[in-house]
Amino acid sequence: MKLETVVVPFDFSRHSVRALEQAIELASGQDPCIVLLHVLVLNDRVYPYNLFLTDELVGRSREAAEKALVEWRTRCEAAGLRVEVRVSRGRPWELIPEVAEEVGADLIVMGTRGHTGLKHAVLGSVAERTLARAPCPVLVLRDAEGDPETTSE
Repeated sequence: MKLETVVVPFDFSRHSVRALEQAIELASGQDPCIVLLHVLVLNDRVYPYNLFLTDELVGRSREAAEKALVEWRTRCEAAGLRVEVRVSRGRPWELIPEVAEEVGADLIVMGTRGHTGLKHAVLGSVAERTLARAPCPVLVLRDAEGDPETTSE
């Protein structure tokens, strides 16, 4: 499969690091653009305090994510790949397919925690919801060990 554009949702978890590593490996020997996408999942209100997020706080969250993504951008560039970093706010399962459509992605490579049973029923799966909406193939990597310290899904 010739890859020109690969979207990698990235939430700084080891699952997303593994997905990025896999995307880099798949892209080796080709010249695709890796679109490294971080989704800010911020609600307008913080319950139970009924506080509202300000534009300033959202802006600082965006800046912090962009700064943290520099290391990962550098890793892609060191592998000889072109990289585009995007930080967007919203629901990951909606934004990932939207960005993939917008950039004409050939592939989405993402990690998943692999919840099962009650956790899956309650929390759902970003990967599963993304698969249902994706405009291109999706490679989902599940960590067999499980990881309690992830930040999304």
